[in-house]
Amino acid sequence: MQPHQLSSGDVIADRRADYARMLEEGGEPEAAAELMEQALELVPAWAAGWYRLAAYLEKAGRGDAAIEAYRKTLAFDPEDIFGATLKLALLGDGATPDRPPSRYVERLFDDYADRFESALVEKLDYNVPQKLAALVASTGRRYECAVDLGCGTGLLGPEIRGGVGRLEGFDLSQNMLAKAAEKRVYDSLAQADLSLAPDLSGLFAEAARHRADLVTAADVLMYLGNLESVFAIVGDLAASGADIAFSVEDAGEGDGFHLAPSLRYAHSESYVRMLLARHGLEILKIAKSVIRKDGRKPVSGILFLTRKPA
Repeated sequence: MQPHQLSSGDVIADRRADYARMLEEGGEPEAAAELMEQALELVPAWAAGWYRLAAYLEKAGRGDAAIEAYRKTLAFDPEDIFGATLKLALLGDGATPDRPPSRYVERLFDDYADRFESALVEKLDYNVPQKLAALVASTGRRYECAVDLGCGTGLLGPEIRGGVGRLEGFDLSQNMLAKAAEKRVYDSLAQADLSLAPDLSGLFAEAARHRADLVTAADVLMYLGNLESVFAIVGDLAASGADIAFSVEDAGEGDGFHLAPSLRYAHSESYVRMLLARHGLEILKIAKSVIRKDGRKPVSGILFLTRKPA
């Protein structure tokens, strides 16, 4: 998040907001909300301030007031870099969006890049790269060209590098891509939005399509609800006979997806199977396991290994 988005531009308002944060961290969300309201009287068009107020009101159990504050956030931040539409959906004020705002996801990971690996791997026991790489290795194939969609800081890259000739990575966050570049395992890295079908924002020339014999997406599809765009992209990238390996958070029974309180999406196995069948992809293996922790609770996931028919 940029400094101008964090700051109200008013010294007194910022000071009150800082005190409000301290109160919330001390377990007093109601008092924090009152102080945040005082700050917003000074800077009523401060989107970040309205989002913080909404969060405090939500923690204080004042759902209706939180909804109104999230609406204010959205009014002053039409690009929705804070994800207010997701919060409103969880509070029952509007339908669950098919995907989060791209600017929200980009800002989230740009801000998270420096501490991403230590938080995810060391604190949350994240293990998708190793498990997904093991699925890929089980094919016994060597791949000429692998494309890692939503590569993030490049955690999957070192796990599959030995089995591929050329490795390309794509991610929405430039800061995450910079971290991936430090690993020096990718032959190319570029910014792309997976919610845009079918050609990753036009990055692929016609002659370069259908060239990947391995496409991976480790722990990225939970930042999309409707996965149609992703499978359109995969179909655009994958050569005949290509393998496609990816993970989702497990939504359990049912035939769709839902938005979790973590603001990530969970997908049911039946929903993914339906999309795979629609896009003509053959399932080779499915593995269910705990993929990370969230609030000290295990998060269940599903790993898929599929193939595009030759």
